[in-house]
Amino acid sequence: MWMILSGTIVNVVTVAVGSLAGLTISGSLPERYRLIVLQCLGLVTVTLGIDAGVLRFSQTVAQYAPRMNNPTTYGARLAMVVIGSLLVGAVLGAALRLHERVEALGGWIHGRFSGGDGGKFAEGFLTASIIFCVGPLTLIGCIENGARGNPSLLYIKSLLDGFCSLALASALGWGVFASVFTVAIFQGGLVLLAYWLAEPLDPLSIGLMSTVGGIILLATALYILDLKRIPVANMLPGIFLPPLVIWVSQHIAPGSLLPQASGLP
Repeated sequence: MWMILSGTIVNVVTVAVGSLAGLTISGSLPERYRLIVLQCLGLVTVTLGIDAGVLRFSQTVAQYAPRMNNPTTYGARLAMVVIGSLLVGAVLGAALRLHERVEALGGWIHGRFSGGDGGKFAEGFLTASIIFCVGPLTLIGCIENGARGNPSLLYIKSLLDGFCSLALASALGWGVFASVFTVAIFQGGLVLLAYWLAEPLDPLSIGLMSTVGGIILLATALYILDLKRIPVANMLPGIFLPPLVIWVSQHIAPGSLLPQASGLP
């Protein structure tokens, strides 16, 4: 079981260590430096969102379009899957009030274990949780670790998250440290799910899930940069909808999204 969960365990440790290091230096960090750190993190998050939401989508279209009967419209079909997944997921998340619940969870953890600015704590918790748990490395790394016992991608993600958590914690405080619980539960759950299913998702599903995740990262960047406070947690269900849409489409119209030879029976 160690090989199945090792990537997540290492990731939790690096986020915890990075957060504590950031908290150590935050007391001596003037406000103007905290602001520039947040702005840099916002711009980096924009870059990650473009990589996952735009470049990954283009790569997915280029990978499958030549094998389809109508390649010229294939990109539009995949875009409809992404848009539909994001919209339906956001409506579902709003109905479940996920954003409010995540913020309330951050506020509860803050009230239970510390004092001070609960709003800032919740912001740090939510921002860090989304950055650490949304993106191609999370999805692909969890599948590789769970289904194939290969934690290498999650090890790479752990190193990146360690540096990111240092910067985030220096600006947003203890809420970033609390995100270790989100990483452990969310990422560990994905790894165990991949392990129990034994078969990884098809590359198209992974690509479109990453695209939806990239769009959510872009929304998170706007949140960090204080340009628009979008309820990003409400959008999270959309990440898990592309495989369902592809499965339904392959049964209703075989070959519409996946090449028929690779489609579902």
